Amino acid sequence: LLVHTGGFQFRRGFQSTGLIIKGRLPGPKDAAEHLRRAIQQAEELGLLGEDILGTGFSFHIELKEGAGAFVCGEETALMASIEGKRGMPRPRPPFPAESGLWGKPTNINNVETWANVPQIIEKGASWYGGIGTEKSKGTKVFSLVGKINHTGLVEVPMGTTLGEIIHDIGGGIPRGKAFKAVQTGGPSGGCIPRSLLNLPVDYERLAETGSIMGSGGMIVMDEDTCMVDVAKYFLSFLADESCGKCPPCRLGTKRMLEILTRISEGLGEEGDLALLIELGETIKDSALCGLGQTAPNPVLSTIRYFREEYEAHIREKRCPAAVCEGLVYAPCEHSCPVGVDAVGYIALIAAGRFEEALELIRERNPLPGVCGRVCHHPCEAKCRRGELDEPIAICALKRFVADRERSDKNRDKGEKVTRADGQGRERIAIVGSGPAGLNAAYHLAKRGYSVTIFEALPQPGGMLVAGIPEFRLPREVLQRDITFITDLGVEIKTETPVGQDPSLEDLLSEYKAVFIAVGAHKGRRLELPGEELEGVIDGVSFLRELNLHGDNKLKLKDRIEGRKVVVIGGGNVAIDAARSALRLGAEEVMILYRRTREEMPAIPEEIAEAEHEGVKFSYLVAPNRILGHGRVEGIECIRMTLGEFDPSGRRRPIPLEGSQFSIEVGLVISAIGQIPDLEPFSSWGLRTTPQGTLAVDQFTLATEIPGVFAGGDVVSGPATVIEAMAAGERAAISIDRYLRGQSLTAGRVRLSGRHAGLAIPRAVPAEELKEQGRIPIPMLPLEERRSGFKEVNLTLSEEAAVAEARRCLRCDLERYEGRER
Repeated sequence: LLVHTGGFQFRRGFQSTGLIIKGRLPGPKDAAEHLRRAIQQAEELGLLGEDILGTGFSFHIELKEGAGAFVCGEETALMASIEGKRGMPRPRPPFPAESGLWGKPTNINNVETWANVPQIIEKGASWYGGIGTEKSKGTKVFSLVGKINHTGLVEVPMGTTLGEIIHDIGGGIPRGKAFKAVQTGGPSGGCIPRSLLNLPVDYERLAETGSIMGSGGMIVMDEDTCMVDVAKYFLSFLADESCGKCPPCRLGTKRMLEILTRISEGLGEEGDLALLIELGETIKDSALCGLGQTAPNPVLSTIRYFREEYEAHIREKRCPAAVCEGLVYAPCEHSCPVGVDAVGYIALIAAGRFEEALELIRERNPLPGVCGRVCHHPCEAKCRRGELDEPIAICALKRFVADRERSDKNRDKGEKVTRADGQGRERIAIVGSGPAGLNAAYHLAKRGYSVTIFEALPQPGGMLVAGIPEFRLPREVLQRDITFITDLGVEIKTETPVGQDPSLEDLLSEYKAVFIAVGAHKGRRLELPGEELEGVIDGVSFLRELNLHGDNKLKLKDRIEGRKVVVIGGGNVAIDAARSALRLGAEEVMILYRRTREEMPAIPEEIAEAEHEGVKFSYLVAPNRILGHGRVEGIECIRMTLGEFDPSGRRRPIPLEGSQFSIEVGLVISAIGQIPDLEPFSSWGLRTTPQGTLAVDQFTLATEIPGVFAGGDVVSGPATVIEAMAAGERAAISIDRYLRGQSLTAGRVRLSGRHAGLAIPRAVPAEELKEQGRIPIPMLPLEERRSGFKEVNLTLSEEAAVAEARRCLRCDLERYEGRER
């Protein structure tokens, strides 16, 4: 900024303080040209050169361009070069401020220091001392780049928080993506996570996080950034820049880079992280110059704050951001929690091979009809077609092939999966028939095990049947997917709660392993005055009454019809409850959410449909107390404002004093979250977490009791259907390895599809692809929705499905062909 805008500010600093002999310009060639022009104009005006303004004082500035290296050398080496000696660092003390150039006290500074000098002289030290923090005074110029809306050069007082710089000045992250990390200080700076957005930016606080102020670089990263890849990228640059004058830097960075490369290619090993940390700390302690002392920062900081990403690369051979080409076959497949070969079945649909597409899906996912309707489709968030126009409708295409099998003309064409022969026939018990339990049963049955599911509810499906309304998931669709699993021999015992009878001892005496997948069916309390009033119900209980008991639907309609309903919360349960209340005849339905719309955790499409159907939303509002005498009559609320950032990277809502107001209401539905009901398992000796979930090994899902595993919402807390299914398969793999006497960790890899698309040519040649938005999903007309619980989202026609599938860019072929070359 100082050089690009002309260079006059720090040229004045040169005149006020001393002579600069040589320095390295931090900008490109045009920055050097700007500075030359500034010097030339100053000379023409008599402000530089001989006899300045007739004072008899002469002052010349000589501009020397460096060789373009990131770090031109340690300061004592620079002084040795100026003296005509070999440019090698020398021991300190004495420090240059005591004995430097030709034995004289010497102070080497950058352009920002020179620019500040005249301001300090003109306005005084107290003025300058009033800017910044206790130990870091003044302002700092940052180059704000990366995944941010407003890039550029910004100057802020020392102590300005990261959140203010990134969100208030930089405008936040483009395309609604989540902020993940920011690297400060240039290539040798550390990466700071979203949990530290309240960090004041000064020299001391950055050092505490493992980063540096450095050159003022600030690279913003979003959720699509792989931190292993980031560390590898910057370490590669730094290793090349290492001068070789001290072995720790030159050799150590090369070894670290080799390890990072192996990890990013899926060849990482247990112990690699400990070795990286040891190497990094050794280099920092023993390198002679600033480059070597800071080069490990990108690696050490990313291990410190994003260790789980490294472990995913090493233990699961998975890149959570779907970036590392050595691990990623296609971003959509890699980002699917259960590893469905999305690009493969899309290619099959484009070729008109619909039965094969469904068969490919079911290799990894036995619930295509369910997931084609209620999955939050993380695959679409990674779809590269979205960078061109809109992502492929991957979820809708899955539904298309599943529904096509359901149609009358294809009813008998359903693909059958057979059990594996010659494997163990041990009996396995699964507690809970939700998505985690069903998927675990499916993958265990395919391996030849005899599986029995114990379900406390009268119908199988867990939260799929108890928590999701029929207008999103028709019961015949769910039942067909479940039947596909039971056809493998899986037995489901409904209305059979497990806890005291049968006890854990009973199960382990009859079964070789137990998987607990009971979900999170207990609604969190509001903990507000008036919550005990009649007419206050939690969202999970409301949906359970609606979905499981036909008679209750009429009773609920009597309680709701003609009344005003308020739903408190912002998740999928809140949206489902609100849309259901409309269909039960509510006069008005309003959702109160204490944050903004962008921060609602519900599926965005469901929020949009709720708005379309007439649900009202009131954001930045929280309940204070529920009003009434025996029965709810109203709710007192308070408006919220956004304060500092919380550990999730979202601004914390803070009550706005004096903003209370009341709403007349006939029914309050609380949907602020769910927790597992662990009371039936209180005598099992299972360890729990402070969050009220079961404690397990997060990689294997094993509890502390041999042969007992747990997963899904009972471990993670409320999550999505596909995430629960992923936990079910993880448990199935662990149980299989446990019963075979294998290590639950060593040699275990993430399973994925068979990459069927590689054998299918592009439906549309790459050069003929053109910009075209996704095919619209047919919807039930608005006027037909509020009169009942008919399904809202409808199925693509065959013609539309093929057209949508042909939009695929075929990332699998692109990456495969690139590797072949």
